[in-house]
Amino acid sequence: MHLPHVRRTIDLATLSLLTLALTGCAIIMPATKVEAPVTPQWLAPLPHQGAVGNLAQWWQQQGDPVVVELIEAAQAVSPSVAQAMARVESARAQRTTASAALLPKVDASVAASRGVNQPNVPVATTQSIGVQAAWELDLVGANRAVSKAADAQLQGTQAQWHDARVSVAAEVANTYYSLSTCYQLLDVARKDAASRQETARLADISAKAGFTAPSLAALARASAADGSSRVTQQAAACEIDTKALVALTGLAEVDLKKKLTLALAKPAQAAPISIASVPAQTLTQRPDVFAAERDVVVASAQVGSAKAQRYPRLTLSGNIGAARSSSAGVETNFDTWSFGPLALTLPIFDGGARRANVVAAEASYTQAVAVYRSRVRQAVREVEEALVQLQSTEARKQDSAVSTQGYAESLAATQSRYSQGLANLVELEDARRSALASQSAQLALALERNRAWVALYRALGGGFEAGS
Repeated sequence: MHLPHVRRTIDLATLSLLTLALTGCAIIMPATKVEAPVTPQWLAPLPHQGAVGNLAQWWQQQGDPVVVELIEAAQAVSPSVAQAMARVESARAQRTTASAALLPKVDASVAASRGVNQPNVPVATTQSIGVQAAWELDLVGANRAVSKAADAQLQGTQAQWHDARVSVAAEVANTYYSLSTCYQLLDVARKDAASRQETARLADISAKAGFTAPSLAALARASAADGSSRVTQQAAACEIDTKALVALTGLAEVDLKKKLTLALAKPAQAAPISIASVPAQTLTQRPDVFAAERDVVVASAQVGSAKAQRYPRLTLSGNIGAARSSSAGVETNFDTWSFGPLALTLPIFDGGARRANVVAAEASYTQAVAVYRSRVRQAVREVEEALVQLQSTEARKQDSAVSTQGYAESLAATQSRYSQGLANLVELEDARRSALASQSAQLALALERNRAWVALYRALGGGFEAGS
């Protein structure tokens, strides 16, 4: 008479032993920290003019509030920043879902009915309330792996959001510096055109008086027309840069031009930056490197999740219910509760699907590691290239200034000699071309240096801090 009780005792013991065995079968995931060797120090010369500070506030250090305003406006309307923020919100929701799988699921139900259930039985009113619970016991860590992957995914998307903002800031700054240089070149072109026009006027007077050949007057007119054409071309380039800023910031063109008229009266110049001499320290500030590192964590957790599907799964459920029936003034209560079933699901045969999923996850992990190491190498390259560019522009700065000054003095002397009849028009035009080219090259060098600072700003991560 006690055999059923004995059988139940044996079944519970067997299930308990299986549970203990599964508890010791924690899945083994690939390493979440991988090595990415870098040089112990930067090989390119470091800039030492700047003060170490938060790169996130670097734009305020320019001393130009307009560039800060333009960057903030561009980041507010940028589709890439909006998409990155949407990915952050999606990843946050996925993390909540993944974390919820580690906890019991509880549902409540309430019901009421009134009617005749059987012939010749008075109308009955039935009311019930119940609570149902279900919980998957995460014995081998499958749900924990998914939760870990979701958390790493969220951290990665947050870093990508910062990277998107840095990219927009760099694009706006480069366009702004380009426009500043464009207006300076336009001023140079106008002065040059005015000088050519005056030379053409004097040459024409001289030719009509018979003092110079008509061919020289024609050369002077051609030079004046060339100068006027260059002004028109340069003005169009400035308009294009202005419209690019309008598209980037979403500001009205009329309002933007008012801001630029005042701001560009003083040539824009990027502030210097100091960086850590140890590349490994700098790379921790790169959002793309951090995101790639988080991708390795995600891939590792996905391998663990795929492996966990090959192990048995244990679920526990239960419910508590209360019901009351009222008929012909008689009330009857029906209270129920149950604990279980404690169910064990054993994977037996799936045609190799689970094994294939593990292989695919391991391949994705290998790819994530390769991408991370490649991203580290690319980050080092970008910093080194920006440093080399800065060194190059600094080394050429003095030579460019000497060249511009020398050609300007040569042009002034040639103009003086030409006005006295001691130099011909060909000599004057040659001196003018050299002076114009040198002055334009000096402005282009300043723009190149500003862009090198912006490139270094991007290469250093734009003030990103993990966990911020």
